[in-house]
Amino acid sequence: MTDIPDDGPVLAPSREDGVVTALSESIGGPLGRHAWGRRRWFSAAAILVFLTSLTFAVGLVQKKACYDDTWSDAGERYTHLCYSDLPYLYTLRGFAEQEWPYSQDPDVRERYPQVMEYPVGISYYAWAASYVTHWIVHPDDDRASQPTEKLWGLPGMSHEIQVWVAVNVVGFAGAALLASWLLAGTNRRRPWDAAAFALSPALALTGIVNWDLLAVLCVAGALWAWARGRPLLTGVCLGLGTATKLYPLFLLGGVLVACVRRRRWRELAAVTLAGALAWVVVDLPAYVTGPHEWSVFWSFNADRGPDLGSLWLVATQVFDVGIAAHTVNSWSWLLFGLWCLGVLVLGLRAPRTPRLAQLGFLIVAGFLLVNKVYSPQYVLWLLPLAVLARPRWRDQLVWQACEVVYFCAVWWYLGGELAAGAGGDVPFYWLAVLIRVAGELYLVGVVVRDVLCPWRDPVAVTEDEAGPALPGLSPSPPEPKLSR
Repeated sequence: MTDIPDDGPVLAPSREDGVVTALSESIGGPLGRHAWGRRRWFSAAAILVFLTSLTFAVGLVQKKACYDDTWSDAGERYTHLCYSDLPYLYTLRGFAEQEWPYSQDPDVRERYPQVMEYPVGISYYAWAASYVTHWIVHPDDDRASQPTEKLWGLPGMSHEIQVWVAVNVVGFAGAALLASWLLAGTNRRRPWDAAAFALSPALALTGIVNWDLLAVLCVAGALWAWARGRPLLTGVCLGLGTATKLYPLFLLGGVLVACVRRRRWRELAAVTLAGALAWVVVDLPAYVTGPHEWSVFWSFNADRGPDLGSLWLVATQVFDVGIAAHTVNSWSWLLFGLWCLGVLVLGLRAPRTPRLAQLGFLIVAGFLLVNKVYSPQYVLWLLPLAVLARPRWRDQLVWQACEVVYFCAVWWYLGGELAAGAGGDVPFYWLAVLIRVAGELYLVGVVVRDVLCPWRDPVAVTEDEAGPALPGLSPSPPEPKLSR
């Protein structure tokens, strides 16, 4: 939980971030100490929300080529880097007929044998979006009598799919704007740390590839609630996030370290119980109506072999070997467990209690590094954690540049653009995966350095200079002053 008082001045990035300082020279130099508005964190938050809207809009423009032809051109969706899962799942998972994703009706399951393979939060959202889509379009065709493989070609279906995507995207935009506002308010003296989220190229490129922004909002809410000393709300946000994507669960490891360091057993219990209760409440309707369909998310991921973006896939292609799904599962979870153990030791032995964003970033990054798949939009999992864990533009640009390289390469790889001229090897794709991994390891290394040497961490320096803790927080052992 934060130790920064509410009434401190807002820190100007042009006075403490080297990249921003250099850029500010073209508009008059760094902000002066007595400039108007330096105490208005909410003004900064409003600006960041506006910048987020611009970034999101740029991402939509970048997807225009695919939107115009309803993602029907298989080559264009890869060469133009505008692929999205949304349009295809509208007809393939029953949303075009407003079928409940967890229906056990034999006729529904015969017609749609492939169940929605995502956690319940995404399924609920997509199902609700299908109702909004039908309310807008009012389809009057007899699609129930048509084979599902022909639904895509029905008259008017292209427009309906475009509306479906637009309905989903409106919600994604709201999630991105609210996440930006929450990140800006996590540390009232440092709202501009969220600028790397608001202006993120990763956000623009991957925001509508899948439904991951819903989980990003939950993570941003958890970071905000934890910083404000609200453990119950923190747990609820993590529970809702876990019901939407699994990875928010991993932030409980960061909460554990912080609570053990500061002996906040009540807060630990509150976060854990509230999170578990929120997850159960959200999952219960799906489990009650279709327990087998509910379990598909778990079985789908367990049966998945080495897949896109992972080091496992690179190994299978480079060495021309097959690795069974069971083998990958065992080794990836073993490596992730060892990684979490390392984060635990780091957090407990650090000179001062690491921030939740730092611990959460390290845990989630470790999961993505050893996981058997790295879909392009998974960069969003790290984004809110990364911008608060290491609020320096240089480091953010290095990391996100590596992610952009991978984003471009994965679509060109799927489009067959990266195959070597002499055969089927794809060395440029392997290189892109390694670049992505190197970028993540670089940011991991910088965050670990900040944890071990807190005088290098700009947020820790701010906390050390801020004074007493926020009113209303339970007392905690004093943190050591920063020293070299």
